[in-house]
Amino acid sequence: MFKEATKLIVGTLPPPRFTTGILKEGDVDFCYGSRDGQLWPILNTIFKLNLKFETTNTAIEQRKAFLKLRKIGICDIVASAERSKIDASDLGMQNIELRNILGYLQEYENVDTLIFTGGNSKNGPEYFFRKHLKANNLRLQVVSNEVPRIHEFKLLNSKNLLKQRTIKTISLTAPSGAANRAVGGLAAYKKLKSEDANFSTLDFRVLQYRPFF
Repeated sequence: MFKEATKLIVGTLPPPRFTTGILKEGDVDFCYGSRDGQLWPILNTIFKLNLKFETTNTAIEQRKAFLKLRKIGICDIVASAERSKIDASDLGMQNIELRNILGYLQEYENVDTLIFTGGNSKNGPEYFFRKHLKANNLRLQVVSNEVPRIHEFKLLNSKNLLKQRTIKTISLTAPSGAANRAVGGLAAYKKLKSEDANFSTLDFRVLQYRPFF
């Protein structure tokens, strides 16, 4: 995070190999750096970034420069978790400790939008954030219930309790390969696919993500 950030991308937890440091060819040792993930390919397409997808410092610095230029922070809501099966499934996480996202929002006062890379299904980022809010006697209010769902909540200023700001949340379709089946079942995707046989799940996410970045 940095003080100029106005948006914060909130995910869950990277694949276990990013903890052990045993990366695969094509991984980038940075947030959402898995070669199987689609966040950076989506942003690469939207902004024509010409990103490198390789395990190099150049690839990392490209992503950092983009985030700073666009005033976007990035953070996983899960601080730590255990797994009985070593895979990247969110459902497999146990003994979960969450980060204090509300504390970050108090510290970084320019952030007015949280972008969840997943919805309210169990152990997704919106699901965890709702638990985090509930523990602090706060709740999300619906702005739009269509995918991607949009909510908002009011956050008091920790230094001046008479002041508050509105934080908007956007719950995007997860940029993971595992979510491709869900995308394929969406009526909107099927319609676009019927009009263009080459239309892909990546193309669909590009259309969905673009307005929010």
